[in-house]
Amino acid sequence: MRDPWEGRTAAGLIRTGAAAQRIPEAFRAVLADTAETVSAAAPSSSLYVYGSVATGQAEIGRSDVDLLGIGLDDDRAQIVSADLSERFADRCRAVAVGAAAPDDFVGAHDEAYGNRVFLRHYCVLVSGTGAHRPDHDFPADARAARGFNGDIVRHRDRWRSELPTTTDVGALATRIARKSLLALAGLLSVHDGIWTTDRAMAVTRWSEIEPERAAGLDTLRVWTGGAPTLDRDEIARTLDELVDPLVDRFARDIGLWPEP
Repeated sequence: MRDPWEGRTAAGLIRTGAAAQRIPEAFRAVLADTAETVSAAAPSSSLYVYGSVATGQAEIGRSDVDLLGIGLDDDRAQIVSADLSERFADRCRAVAVGAAAPDDFVGAHDEAYGNRVFLRHYCVLVSGTGAHRPDHDFPADARAARGFNGDIVRHRDRWRSELPTTTDVGALATRIARKSLLALAGLLSVHDGIWTTDRAMAVTRWSEIEPERAAGLDTLRVWTGGAPTLDRDEIARTLDELVDPLVDRFARDIGLWPEP
């Protein structure tokens, strides 16, 4: 669900609608139970909610509850996700708990910077101290866009390596579409001097900027919702004809994360 409050302030800072007071009442029990479960598993962790629940746009039975546990390990996060998803199947499509380490938010490098931007502007504290959440707003600029998607070339290379052998071509296409269009939203933000992470908006506006890519971008938009009938050749063509130029422009206009 699109965040109607997302944008760029008059001072050039990122603005979003993520706020504790916007969390729908119907989802508060999900958050309370998740917080209790996560705190028992990792007492020193902090839990955040993001996405449509955090912005108040979630719909009962149709939306996911997206959470991030800082100080929670991957294995425990998967167990908690499965347990809560089953428990609240009447309330949401899934409870998805991601795991992060405190060090993921520390340092001057692009990835840590992007993580801090995300935590500040897109996440709402559910439990824990919130010690890693910055107390200042961030500029809506190329550095933030690079922090979010400067790894696009790494993803592109991984997609190419997976394509010949993957047993779930549709799932790969969906991952390609979602990440590529998120990077496109970053390109649009810098190009137009705005701020957005909305994929549909990025497709509509970039189709005006580069009309020759409109059909391909609309294909990616469709893939974000699932692409079960695709074949490998179609995905390979999309990588060559659409994703490669997008990666090249992102590298030129915004920049990429340094090689690890």
